[in-house]
Amino acid sequence: MRKRLIYGSLSILLAISVILVVWEGSFNPGNFRPANPNQTLIFWAVSSLIFLLMVTLGWILIREFVKLYVERQSRREGSRIKTKLVVGALALSFVPVFFLVLFSYEVMNRNIATWFQEPAGNELKAFQAITRQLGKEMQDETDAQAALLAAQPEVRQLLEDGARTPGFLARFAASYELASAAVYASPNGPPLDSWGDYRQKAKVDRLVAASYPILQGPRRLGFVTVTAEVPGDVAEKKAIIGTWARQSRENHDNARSVRRVSVMLMTLITLFVLFVATWIALFLSKQISIPITALAEAASQVRAGNLSHRVNVRAADELGSLVRGFNQMTQELEANSRELDRRRRFIEAILESIPTGVISINADGVIRLVNRALHQIFPGTQVEQAVRLEDLFSREDTAEIKYLMKRARRTGAASRQLELRTENRNRHLSVTVAALEEKVTSGFVIVIEDSSELLRAQKAAAWHEVARRVAHEIKNPLTPIALSAERILRQIDRVEMAAAPRRILDECAQTISRSVESVKTLVDEFSQFARFPAAQLARSDLNEVTREALAIFHGRLDGIDLRTSFAPDLPPVNLDREQFQRVVVNLVDNAAEAMQDSLVKNLYVATQTGAADTVELVVADSGCGVSPDEKEKLFLPYFSTKGRGTGLGLAIVSHIVAEHDAHIRVEDNLPAGARFTVEIPAVVDAEAVENGVPQAQSDTPVKA
Repeated sequence: MRKRLIYGSLSILLAISVILVVWEGSFNPGNFRPANPNQTLIFWAVSSLIFLLMVTLGWILIREFVKLYVERQSRREGSRIKTKLVVGALALSFVPVFFLVLFSYEVMNRNIATWFQEPAGNELKAFQAITRQLGKEMQDETDAQAALLAAQPEVRQLLEDGARTPGFLARFAASYELASAAVYASPNGPPLDSWGDYRQKAKVDRLVAASYPILQGPRRLGFVTVTAEVPGDVAEKKAIIGTWARQSRENHDNARSVRRVSVMLMTLITLFVLFVATWIALFLSKQISIPITALAEAASQVRAGNLSHRVNVRAADELGSLVRGFNQMTQELEANSRELDRRRRFIEAILESIPTGVISINADGVIRLVNRALHQIFPGTQVEQAVRLEDLFSREDTAEIKYLMKRARRTGAASRQLELRTENRNRHLSVTVAALEEKVTSGFVIVIEDSSELLRAQKAAAWHEVARRVAHEIKNPLTPIALSAERILRQIDRVEMAAAPRRILDECAQTISRSVESVKTLVDEFSQFARFPAAQLARSDLNEVTREALAIFHGRLDGIDLRTSFAPDLPPVNLDREQFQRVVVNLVDNAAEAMQDSLVKNLYVATQTGAADTVELVVADSGCGVSPDEKEKLFLPYFSTKGRGTGLGLAIVSHIVAEHDAHIRVEDNLPAGARFTVEIPAVVDAEAVENGVPQAQSDTPVKA
């Protein structure tokens, strides 16, 4: 198809060339001809040069247009901008040249001729009209003189009787200034009488002749002829006017040939201008299109992942800066890519080496990445075929994980214990969901740890707690039992009894004492084994600890109006900073949960001085509140008002508060919601008390 198109184009160009050659060979200049061989040579040399230049420039322009068309059809990079530049340059060049040629052709050849040549032409026409009118008047006058001569009786007598009157014609010609006069009986015969040179015909433009017939009834007797000489100056002027008229007609005939040559010259100039404009446009387009083409190709290489590709073209000005900037960008991208690849391999190595399962998902729950340890928790085929969370977890567990995802957007991370039932065994999983960003469309990382062993350890710890409580309960009655046994032994020594009962009572009391001591020893060891670790208290600023805890919720309490009030100059308190931050986080998170269905969501966190050297932390919300029955059970383990979770949050809070020798209470918040107040003992400065310096108090009352 492409060869056929090329052959067809070449055939058309060959036909056009043949037509042009034939047209040039048959060129006819009309009446505008050279006067000598030198002019002929010059004329044909100029004509051939114009023809060759026109063909050459036309061929070059056509070739460039064909190349642009082929490049554009093949969608070559840079062909579009090159086409636009060439077309724009041609348009900018052709439009003024076109109007210049049009102005030259119309104004110079037509209007100027009308403006300047038409008055002279009109004058020539007027002179010609005057000449014709003068000739007509002289002809009419001569005709009248011929009629007057025919009416003379001497002429009629001559024709009828043949009697000639001597001197008559001479007198008549002299009286009317005639050049000649003659009387004829027949057209082919000699004159019957004549005067002057009646045969003069050579200078007819200087003579005016007239004839008049002489009739007798219906019969013609003969006729007379007269000639009158035109005055000399009038004849000369008439001859000059005639010469001008002939020259004007010749110039008018030659104007077409001259106009034809001028149009060819203008066409040559136009082609030359278009050729120069095209060459300049192509030159400029190469300066622009070559770097742009190289940049486009380099962008394709970079898009395909070849970051080592560089643009190696010569460019100046802004394009040179663009090329250098692109090379620097790709160099930096390549370096960053190597660094990111190194970090990716490092992170993948860590993810693959840790025993905890990791799942990366997007906001819609679509799985993007899992690690090797996840195959140890779930069946391998299930992990490989899983696309969404529903493919790994049950519907209830998926709903719970999605709830954790919502919670993670507020707190950054959220955890929950799940039970995974498989064909072989039941696994207890500890699921932690962390949000990658604070946006609604953020992705998540789910860390799944098989906590079956940990749960067993926690159950053992729970049994330790039970053992401690049981030991405490058992240890309480052991003391009176031991004292009672000792009292029995003392009473046996004081009271006289028979040997047999004394021996029985003594043996029983000794047995009771030994058994109590054995149980006491066992309880002490059991209690020592089940003891909880104590909090690591340190002098701290409650305001600072509370601010650090609230920083976790930055940007995650969407739709909640958070207000804080921190009393200045609070006395220091003894806190385990990490454990107490957990207290603040749990209280704020529970408040946010309680306000999920509330129309008004106000959260208030404040610190203030309390009574009897205490400092208070207040967390108040406008949620659903707490009923009186729930207030009694709120801090018990495994009790929850949310219908989900383990119910250990507030129990942990209560335990930590108790470890700090503090107290927590819950009250109704007006007009709606709940208000939690934690009272913490302040560190009293002994020197300040001795000097009578009071502790700092808050001047601003706390309002929820």
